[in-house]
Amino acid sequence: MLPLNDPTIRASFVNATRKELSDLTLPAGFAELNWERLDYLGWRDPKYAKRAYIVVPTDDGVAGVVLKQADADPRKRAQCSWCQDITLPNDVVFYGARRAGHGGRNGNTLGTLVCENFECSTNVRKLPPVAYLGFDQEAARDERMLGLRVRAAAFVTAVMTEG
Repeated sequence: MLPLNDPTIRASFVNATRKELSDLTLPAGFAELNWERLDYLGWRDPKYAKRAYIVVPTDDGVAGVVLKQADADPRKRAQCSWCQDITLPNDVVFYGARRAGHGGRNGNTLGTLVCENFECSTNVRKLPPVAYLGFDQEAARDERMLGLRVRAAAFVTAVMTEG
């Protein structure tokens, strides 16, 4: 992912209200982020326990989405829809997002299961276990990274689409 700055991030949000943008706090350690190891930027808002943000590269630049974590049963385990890691070291939660434009103003939302603290980029970079003799771990990792980018961008594109 290409490095981003505060104004670019704030301008990228497609479903944020003015209030949400003015309240937006960049993630802790923002200045030290290793952009080359990120497929998207995601973080939880430290001021609002259930609010989170993602900024995803798209064909037209970057697009940001404000997410709201749904209440869920902490005893239930789920697989992340984006990184699809089956040996997750972290929790997966359901995040909902208001659609952009008129649909969002009418209350239309989309949801997805994602790693609670957006660890997907780290998860897909781990070498997968050898599945069979001659299994190419590097190719499998590259495929997982590409899949993450495609699935995250597809979610953001769906949020931007009137529905």
